[in-house]
Amino acid sequence: MSMNNALSEARRFSVAPMMDWTTRDYRAFARTLTRRALLYTEMVTTGAILHGSPRERFLGFDAIEHPLALQLGGSDAGELAECAAIAEAWGHDEVNLNVGCPSDRVQNNLIGACLMAHPEKVAAAVKAMQAAVSIPVTVKCRIGIDDQDEDADLASFIQCVADAGCDTFIVHARKAWLEGLSPKQNRDVPPLNYPRIHRLKAQHPELHIGLNGGLKTLDDCHEQLTHVDSVMVGREAYQNPWLLASVDSRLYGEPDPAVDRHAAARALRPYIARRLEEGARLNHLTRHLLGLFQGCPGGRRFRRHLSENAHRDGAGLAVLDDALGLVAEEPPALAG
Repeated sequence: MSMNNALSEARRFSVAPMMDWTTRDYRAFARTLTRRALLYTEMVTTGAILHGSPRERFLGFDAIEHPLALQLGGSDAGELAECAAIAEAWGHDEVNLNVGCPSDRVQNNLIGACLMAHPEKVAAAVKAMQAAVSIPVTVKCRIGIDDQDEDADLASFIQCVADAGCDTFIVHARKAWLEGLSPKQNRDVPPLNYPRIHRLKAQHPELHIGLNGGLKTLDDCHEQLTHVDSVMVGREAYQNPWLLASVDSRLYGEPDPAVDRHAAARALRPYIARRLEEGARLNHLTRHLLGLFQGCPGGRRFRRHLSENAHRDGAGLAVLDDALGLVAEEPPALAG
């Protein structure tokens, strides 16, 4: 199987790129729960890659994170092409262009959702990036921005970018209001419009159309996969990470890597030990585990113990082990 075909299969379920959340440490944790899902980095701007130092900070990852996509923020075709080539050289499996972030800061640099008003710039960027790399170049966008509120607006954008060679789009099912709503409000206030994405897929059977936005359960994902090619889950996969623990069996027909939540946490111990030796602080690592025992007896004590102790100087694996001791282990499943 070629890497592109393998990546296409992995894309069936992905964890959305989220600033300050989908760090390399979160992604390593996610791999204790799912081996098959496609993971994304936080958005990294072209300026950070071209002028920031060290590049490891923006591009580094652990081998266990594959398959892994780097999300880029930018609009200059030449800079995006250069960054895509750098990402491929670093070993990323896909480069994704952010055409969905609504924050003022990125708008001022013509990054993110505001690019939906400039489909020709997105098309030029995609064409340049594809010419520079052999890995897939994909686009994540919204269903529209501001007064763009018709199927035709989204269809026109998609067609322009597809004509430039892009065949994979992940579409957030909310439009973005660039004036009047904060980035946080843009994640909740504009209503979800799944049917618009369903119609887009029906109109473009030749394209890979993924759906993002509002998905909270694997049942939700199954339902959407009857209409689109893939699903992407964001905040729920972070705040309730145990959701990922059934992805491999339910969506890929393969065994799940973690038999229970304690096993997932223990599986991360060697990674945490290595990162601590490299100088990372424990709280920067364990903050991603705070939602692991959500809804479980003792889950609140687990979170409190990590929150109160992981930030202390010299905090090590004993803090995690003590926190795990506050949550009863789940009994083994009975054989059928």
